[in-house]
Amino acid sequence: MDDLARHADDLTSLPPSCGPVRLVAVDGHAGSGKSTFADRLAAALGGAPVLHLDDLATHEELFGWTGRLREQVLLPLARGGNARYAPYDWTERRFGPERTLEPAPVVLVEGVGSGRRQVRPWLAALCWMELDRDTSWERGRRRDGAGLTGFWDGWTPAEARHFAEDPSRPYADALVRQLPEGYAWLPGPRATAGVNRTVTHGSQNAPPY
Repeated sequence: MDDLARHADDLTSLPPSCGPVRLVAVDGHAGSGKSTFADRLAAALGGAPVLHLDDLATHEELFGWTGRLREQVLLPLARGGNARYAPYDWTERRFGPERTLEPAPVVLVEGVGSGRRQVRPWLAALCWMELDRDTSWERGRRRDGAGLTGFWDGWTPAEARHFAEDPSRPYADALVRQLPEGYAWLPGPRATAGVNRTVTHGSQNAPPY
């Protein structure tokens, strides 16, 4: 079992990628354990902020949140300021009261598609939850219950299309596998391909701000 505290130290040592912030994405299939892992990694980072992409997506725009992420979060953080965004209420089907996300040494962004091509230039590191999609989706359906069967019936083809057109896993710096206790943290395809940016060392392209 890999020690999250050690990896948290590695992330903190990376060069900033979005203004003063090291933006770290946690991507993977729905139901793969992204939120739980992000929360535990945030705790290992001493309480790092976590942005959940569920707060930026909507029923009509499951993957159409990139503009909101850029304008409300990425650009303000890149300028060293506070990000302000209105989280979507999935019950009321509307955006709620505004929240503030302050710049921190490391900020985590978790959600399906957090490692998409339009976001990667802003990232210091990309972590992929290493669980196959069918197992992940089954876990997610079981977690959410019969009341959300209709949502899942629409979600799974939408997610499949997204990753077919814009895969994240090939660009992951680390593959994270949940164990009965803790996590295994393995080199990702980006690291094993010899690309200079990894979770523990290397620089990245400058983000487009």
